Amino acid sequence: MKQELKSTKFGKYGGQFVPEVLMPALEELTEQYEKYKDDPVFNEELNYYLRDFAGRPSPLYHAKRLSKEYGVKIYLKREDLVHGGAHKLNNTLGQALLTRYMGKKRIIAETGAGQHGTACAMAGAAFGIKTEVYMGAKDTVRQRMNVYRMELMGTRVIPVKSGSQTLKDAINEAMRDWVANVETTNYMIGSVVGPHPYPTMVRDFQSVIGKEVRTQMMEKEGRFPDSIVACTGGGSNAMGIFHPFVDDDLQLFAVEAGGGGLKTTDKEALHSATLCAGEEGVLHGARTKVLQNKYGQILESSSIAAGLDYAGVGPELAYLADIGRIKPCYSLDSEALEAFHDLCRLEGIIPALESSHAVAYVKKAAASGELGDVVVINISGRGDKDLETVLGMNK
Repeated sequence: MKQELKSTKFGKYGGQFVPEVLMPALEELTEQYEKYKDDPVFNEELNYYLRDFAGRPSPLYHAKRLSKEYGVKIYLKREDLVHGGAHKLNNTLGQALLTRYMGKKRIIAETGAGQHGTACAMAGAAFGIKTEVYMGAKDTVRQRMNVYRMELMGTRVIPVKSGSQTLKDAINEAMRDWVANVETTNYMIGSVVGPHPYPTMVRDFQSVIGKEVRTQMMEKEGRFPDSIVACTGGGSNAMGIFHPFVDDDLQLFAVEAGGGGLKTTDKEALHSATLCAGEEGVLHGARTKVLQNKYGQILESSSIAAGLDYAGVGPELAYLADIGRIKPCYSLDSEALEAFHDLCRLEGIIPALESSHAVAYVKKAAASGELGDVVVINISGRGDKDLETVLGMNK
C-alpha cells in the first residue's frame, strides 16, 4: 500500500500540474532526493541535527488525568517539545540539508501559522543559507510573534496581500518566486502538498514521528495503539505519524478544522474540512481534494487555527481517505478551544490550536468506543503562538 518515490501519484491524486518552466526544477529535486535519501553520509548528518539540534526523539507521554477525564487511555506524542515548538523542523532540516547538497544558495518557503516559516528560519540559520518566507498578511498579524522569531534568525518575511491573504496565497507567491529564480533557489514546502516529489519527500522526512511511536508503544504497552489521531490541514504531521502504520491493523483518524467560530451546534460550518467536504480538483501543482464552488473556483477556508486554514489537503491523504484507510473527521472551533483548555488544566500542556482539534475529536469520540482502548494523539505543536487568539476568544 505504501507509495514509492518514483511514482508521481497516489491513485488518481498527486502528479505535477505546474508551468513548464518549473519542470526542470522538479526533475532536479526528484533526482537529487532519490540520490541522497538512502545515502549513509546524508542520513548520518541529518540524524545528527535531528538528535542534537531538534532534540529527537520526542517523548510519548501517558496523559493519565486526560485519560481519566475522557474515558480512554491516551498517549501524547510530544512534537511540541521539538526545538521551535512543532514537528515542522523534522522536514525543514531534511530539505535544508538537501539544499546544501544540491549547491543551492537560497531557500524560499511559505507559512500559515508561522511554524514552518520558523522552522525554515532555524534550519537556514543552522546551515548558513539565505532564507525568505512568504506569509499571508492576515497570518502575519495573528502570528506576529512567529514573524518576529523568523526575523531574529535573519529570515526576511514577505507579507502576501492578495486573495484571502492566508496560506494558499502565500504558496502562490512562493511558486512565482521559484519560477523566476530556479537556478539559485530551493523551494521548501512545509506540508505534504504541491507537485511531486514534495508530498512523498515531506512525508518521508516527517515519518520519524511514526517510527518513534512504533518503538515507544512497544516499550510502554507491548503492542501498537488501537487508534492514532492527528489534526490535518495540509497533512504533514498526520502523514508523519500515519505512514509507518499504514500497513498495520489499527485505525487512523485525520481530524480537520470544521470552523464555525464559537457556534458549537453549527454543523454546516465545514469551512476547512477538505477531506470531509472537498471535491477532486487541482491546487498548487497537484490533483487532490479541494474546497471549491460549482465553477471550480477555490473557496476561502476558515479556522481558529491558522495552520489548518487551507483549502486543500495532501494527495496521499485524499487517496487514503478514498480507499478507507484513514477516517476523515472534524472538530469545530468551539470544540478545539474547549480541548485546548482541557489539556492545559489537566496535564499542564499548552497545545497549539491545530493539535487541539485532534484532542477535541478524541473527547467526543471516546464514549462511542470507536477509538478502542489505547489512543495516540499527535500533539503537533505548542500553543504559545495562539495565546493571544485564545485570550481574544475568551473575552
